[in-house]
Amino acid sequence: MLGRTAVECTRDPLADRIGRDVAAVVASFPPQTKCLVIDPFAGSCNTLYWILQHVLRSRGIAFEVDSQVYELTRHSVAGLNRTIVLIHGDYRSLLDKHRLPCGDAIIVFVAPPWGTALDEVEGLDLRRTEPPITEIITRIGQTYPDRQILFAIQVYEKVNAEIAGRTVAGRNHGILLGTKGWKP
Repeated sequence: MLGRTAVECTRDPLADRIGRDVAAVVASFPPQTKCLVIDPFAGSCNTLYWILQHVLRSRGIAFEVDSQVYELTRHSVAGLNRTIVLIHGDYRSLLDKHRLPCGDAIIVFVAPPWGTALDEVEGLDLRRTEPPITEIITRIGQTYPDRQILFAIQVYEKVNAEIAGRTVAGRNHGILLGTKGWKP
């Protein structure tokens, strides 16, 4: 995804689908609710872009620790038609500096580096991502204790299916949705 132009960024069916799924849940907010979408592990900002495309009245903030990835993404984000503030650094030390206006809801796209957490046989173990998913959710919940938060956690599952009488193995990426402070 890195190195894509803004036009190429708009052609990712998985990120588009995640954006649509998040927007479907956010539709249960009161009509004028503004949303801040936080991406603690920006990478290319592709999924963040698609969430912003589908969620009305939203803006994004993304954190990237890798200097090279940050520079590539910074140039790509500059050409997009969405408000994304890209910050070079670790969300854990910088998130506290970003206070929100009263009433804004938060959407958090959680896709930390999987590293050894993804095993071809066992699948993805969310406890072994770096940092662990539970640590990310706890940290953001503590930073914004009085906010409505929707967590969209990128997951991976192995798929085995029988198609036309043959067993076909495949992979499926998706999201696990959870809320804090409200029920859809």
